[in-house]
Amino acid sequence: MSSTAFALIVVAALLHAGWNLWMKRSGTAGGFAFVWATNLVGALLFTPLVWLAGAFETGGSAGGAGVVGPAVAAGALPAAGVRFADWPLSVWLAVVGSVLLHTAYFRVLQRGYGAGDLSIVYPVARGTGPLLASIAAIAWLGEPAGLHSIAGLAFVVAGTFTIAGGLAMLREGASTQTRRGLSWGLATGLLIAAYTVNDGRAVSVLGANPLVYYWWICLLQAVVLAPWVMWTVPGWRRVLSASWRVVLGVGVLSPLSYLLALEAMRLAPVSVVAPARELSMLVAALAGATLLREGQLGRRLAGSALIAGGVALLAAAG
Repeated sequence: MSSTAFALIVVAALLHAGWNLWMKRSGTAGGFAFVWATNLVGALLFTPLVWLAGAFETGGSAGGAGVVGPAVAAGALPAAGVRFADWPLSVWLAVVGSVLLHTAYFRVLQRGYGAGDLSIVYPVARGTGPLLASIAAIAWLGEPAGLHSIAGLAFVVAGTFTIAGGLAMLREGASTQTRRGLSWGLATGLLIAAYTVNDGRAVSVLGANPLVYYWWICLLQAVVLAPWVMWTVPGWRRVLSASWRVVLGVGVLSPLSYLLALEAMRLAPVSVVAPARELSMLVAALAGATLLREGQLGRRLAGSALIAGGVALLAAAG
């Protein structure tokens, strides 16, 4: 893995852990109103950058030639696949699929945080997600499966489940809250795997520009959810007014985190990037044990050490 891809993953992981912690501490009363508002913030955040990238240009040939935005010309933004008018149907289908998957993911994640501890839901989701995504990327996208990447993936998955409680989660004596957290975490992990492979294919195989691609996802999510929220969520204005700081924070941190991950997928295999993103677990594990007082600091430190070792192996892969 290149140093640039690794740096992108590290920053993305820190941002990801930050907004998850913020959302957990703030409560989950917002529901779909919260999901809609954060996507609207993300779409507005990216719009000036998309314009600078030249994605709204209408001139040029069908192959994408023509005038590009000033940020692309200066080398600040990648030029590949910028003009969405030139995208093939396969990219647009990936956008639509991602809108559905990301919307379901955010909602399931919220429900999970309402039912279980951050230290159960988050690590289970972040453990099963990259495991399934890596397997799918190797099988479907034909990515190589080297010894370092397989070993790194195994360490990361072992570390996440160690943090979550390991086999103790499955014992008959486990609490109802633990079992609920496990179930919601698994459901979230399946959605993470699905959108990771879908989006990784869009930017690494189909050539979509990560910035423009994810801007469309945020924009369409906001458009699709707007009538649903206004017609079915009583008091949505009051809910958002009470949590506007969290809406803005998550609306900025979440898309930035994922955009950096998408850019990393252009530089390294999806099967390597997906588990490497679990560096965020180190932050989440410590935060859950200290700031949220969910206990078991020793176990979570052990799991974090496994994750750190796995990420080091992944960094040496590819």
